Amino acid sequence: MTIPTVSPQQTADIEEIRMLSARYARGLDQFNMEALMEPYADDAVFDAGPMGLKSYSGRAAIQEFFAHNQEVMADQMHLFSNFVIEFSGSDEAYGSNYLLQDGHNKDGATVRCFCLNDDTYRRTADGWRIASRRISPLMPPQLDSY
Repeated sequence: MTIPTVSPQQTADIEEIRMLSARYARGLDQFNMEALMEPYADDAVFDAGPMGLKSYSGRAAIQEFFAHNQEVMADQMHLFSNFVIEFSGSDEAYGSNYLLQDGHNKDGATVRCFCLNDDTYRRTADGWRIASRRISPLMPPQLDSY
């Protein structure tokens, strides 16, 4: 297996891209809609179909999905790891990361999943943004109460 060589600029870009998921997680866990939406491009796609949910296109639809999250969840924690990021151009990248989500809805039921995110990223005038995220379970999720 050959590890791709990255330039100093790509190294900085990789860190900026990794921070998108960190800021997104913090926004989710603090129930801060503005913060959790900031990493997404205006025309982003959030595809939760493999989780038994739906696919959402555009910021308004994605925000509606997360508004539901904020309505039903009492607490939650999102941890992202195992980032693999590669470049398809100077302003486009793709990659994957793992997600561990744990929390409780307002009725006290557990909501837990171990997932793989397949992402595409785009550099915009405001910096790197998530252009698409497809979330798939690595183990059967506990979403019955969601």
